[in-house]
Amino acid sequence: MADSTPDAPMFAPLTLALDAQRRSFEAAADAVTKTEAGPEQLADMLSVDVGQTPSEVVYTENKLELLHYEPLTDEQHDVPILITYALINRPYILDLQPDRSVVRRLLEAGFDVYMIDWNEPSRLDQHLTLDDYVNRYIDNCVDVVRERSGQDSINVLGYCMGGTMSAMYAALHPEKVRNLALMAAGLCFDDTGGILELWGDEEYFSPEELTETYGNAPAEMLDVGFALMDPVSNYVSKYVRLYDNIENDDFVANFGRMERWLSEGIDVAGTTFTQFVENIYQENELYNNELYLGGERTESARSSSGERSESGGGEHVDLANIDMPVLQITGEYDHLIPSETSKPFNDVIGSEDTSTIEYPTGHIGLSVSGSSHENVWPEVCEWFEARSQVESEAAEIEVEDVGGDVEESVEKAVEAEEEPEADETGDAGPAELETNDAAPETGDADEPGIEVLNGIGETYADRLRGVGIATVADLASADVETVASAAEVSEERAESWIEQAAN
Repeated sequence: MADSTPDAPMFAPLTLALDAQRRSFEAAADAVTKTEAGPEQLADMLSVDVGQTPSEVVYTENKLELLHYEPLTDEQHDVPILITYALINRPYILDLQPDRSVVRRLLEAGFDVYMIDWNEPSRLDQHLTLDDYVNRYIDNCVDVVRERSGQDSINVLGYCMGGTMSAMYAALHPEKVRNLALMAAGLCFDDTGGILELWGDEEYFSPEELTETYGNAPAEMLDVGFALMDPVSNYVSKYVRLYDNIENDDFVANFGRMERWLSEGIDVAGTTFTQFVENIYQENELYNNELYLGGERTESARSSSGERSESGGGEHVDLANIDMPVLQITGEYDHLIPSETSKPFNDVIGSEDTSTIEYPTGHIGLSVSGSSHENVWPEVCEWFEARSQVESEAAEIEVEDVGGDVEESVEKAVEAEEEPEADETGDAGPAELETNDAAPETGDADEPGIEVLNGIGETYADRLRGVGIATVADLASADVETVASAAEVSEERAESWIEQAAN
């Protein structure tokens, strides 16, 4: 029987050589095409637009600008959102382009959105401290947003270093923060911070020596440091991808926007940089609930055991005060701020409403990747929306208030009509006199109220008025224990309020 197996193809000695030559010609032709397209595409790349969502500056202080974005919906949620960005790089990474804009996603969900643009500090700003940024700049911006919105407390969304500072702020001013979202925020550095924590270890790096030399921490040095964390990707791979996609207009435009953002780094105020590296990275004081802001930081402020002594001063950033809802947004592949640098924080704060969204992307991908905008930000908006309905809550309370016994209400109305009214001389009847007698002493009407002081919002003011502390003068003469007990704050905070009032 004849063999039915098909004959093997005849070996052609020149096939491999001819095929290689063909591929070489195709590659050369492709290279010529890309080279011809390159100059025009690169020119377009240099002129890309960023931060296109319309906004206006509603507050300035020093270099800081507070941006307010034009709404994209007819109605907005009651509670606005303030975005606190990092001190490194420009904030338009959160508004890079319309289809990849965190700002726009929030606006489309019906939120009133503000964002802090820190701008670049000058040499004159090198002595700004974390306390200046948290208790002065952020607090002033929060107060502006509160006043413009008519809300006692607002939503805060902090990104990266801005998230770390937002956590500090929420601990120091909990009455002003309704909901707190922390996006890729460095909060816990207990061998969890990856290569950045290793490089920042006090054994290898002294931030004080750096700032003594340069004044502020130079953006160029920080940029190189971040790039070297993934050198192949940052110095080789991305340019290979650009070459491969040089004829793709959208790819080139996106590449140009990212490169522009990466190239526009800003310096960090020297003292703030030193404090951030030493206190947050090297000593992990925030996570360990040992961080103080506002005191003079000296070696004498610590005992030989490393514990802060009373002479250290400052206001304790007490994590127990973070009792509002908290959302963590982390990137599974974030090599700058690994998820384990953020997630443990939920276990050491006072909030009973904590959530975490961990998404398979990197540090920047959380804000600019298409999949993040499809999967992460709708969930973030839903989280904020569920906790930002002030009017509906008020309506529920009103319904409960009027849901009592109708007959009892009628009887009270009849009794009120039968009570003696004030006579023509203006003297009040018995009921009104009784009310006036029972009213608590509130001090001289011309005295400023305690809510004018930094750190005292309506919540704390109401608690203090309940024990007869209504004016600045009342507070100045009060004792620390009474204030701390009435306001339900630490004695350190109570003492700082009393000092403000006295001065």
